[in-house]
Amino acid sequence: MSESWNKRTKLVHGGTRRSQYNEVSEAIFLTQGFVYENAEQAEARFIETGEDEFIYARYGNPTVAMFEERIAALEGAEDAFATASGMAAVNGALTSMLKAGDHVVSAKALFGSCLYILENILTRFGVEVTFVDGTDLDAWRAAMRPDTKAVFFESMSNPTLEVIDIKAVAEIAHSVGATVVVDNVFSTPVFSDAIAQGADVVVYSATKHIDGQGRVLGGVILGTRDFIRGTVEPYMKHTGGSLSPFSAWTLLKGLETITLRVNAQAESALEIAEALNGHPALERTIYPGLADHAQNALVQSQLGGKGGTVLSLDLKGGKDAAFTFLNALTIPVISNNLGDAKSIATHPATTTHQRLSDVQKDDLGITPGLVRFSVGLEDTQDLIADLTQALAAASA
Repeated sequence: MSESWNKRTKLVHGGTRRSQYNEVSEAIFLTQGFVYENAEQAEARFIETGEDEFIYARYGNPTVAMFEERIAALEGAEDAFATASGMAAVNGALTSMLKAGDHVVSAKALFGSCLYILENILTRFGVEVTFVDGTDLDAWRAAMRPDTKAVFFESMSNPTLEVIDIKAVAEIAHSVGATVVVDNVFSTPVFSDAIAQGADVVVYSATKHIDGQGRVLGGVILGTRDFIRGTVEPYMKHTGGSLSPFSAWTLLKGLETITLRVNAQAESALEIAEALNGHPALERTIYPGLADHAQNALVQSQLGGKGGTVLSLDLKGGKDAAFTFLNALTIPVISNNLGDAKSIATHPATTTHQRLSDVQKDDLGITPGLVRFSVGLEDTQDLIADLTQALAAASA
């Protein structure tokens, strides 16, 4: 692969390995183990695995390696480790580097499972965690300590779509030697250059935009080669969170079209947000690409002006109105995924963020009327018409 290739070319050809048959589409090496020519070769491989040498699927696989190399090329990272799910990536990135007595500073606006890892799992093993308002740089500065080992945040928060200044937070974290771990799902690898902006480690749920068609679970951790192979890989291969080769092959196919899909979805999302903004049935229309979004200026500098593929609608009338709205939709499906070719509507307060207390939900702005809407690839005008009639039903 040429380093001079642009993103779209890397997404089609990056990391490709061909067998003796010279197949066009990448091969699926659906095997859990690998055969050695002799005992001496087996011994040597367990001492040190060379390039394109494999031992066991939990440690690595040719199809998985293709996905890792391709997503690393897209992200501008030295290396990547593919995981069984997005949460395996979050857990692996954090747990592999932390030990009892370490301190972590995290944004408080997080997906429920991310919050569980920070609040319940890491603290159980003696890691101290401080939560801050991710958009408040003074709060980040005040929370840093000499023993702060890592900071963690979603670059665009789920589901209230706050955008965090990666460059500024990274500078604050690096001043005390902390590692910056960014969950970049909502920003997408298409619009974000998180590593160039200061992130040390980037994690994705590949289940979302990278697959983009609701087929498989997957995740990936990206960073320096030393971090991925020296810290993450030993932890992941011994705890079993690696990606299956079939899922890796599916995700390779997703990468070939991700720029086309995500750009189309973001364009549609902006058009929908502009059409619905100020609707009398809504308390708020939240979309980072709107001029009235609190971090819109940051969207321009950090994401190239692209507000992402998700918007949130806060309905007047609370939960009852939100449920009436959801049940009146005819094109979007009700589910808890995002970044899919199909538009998906979710009620976070009763699903993805259900485990949070009412106080936490209020603090994060997850109101009873909030609906998260992931924009798919359907016709934009059809979606606007459907959303408008559902809003009318909810306000009747």
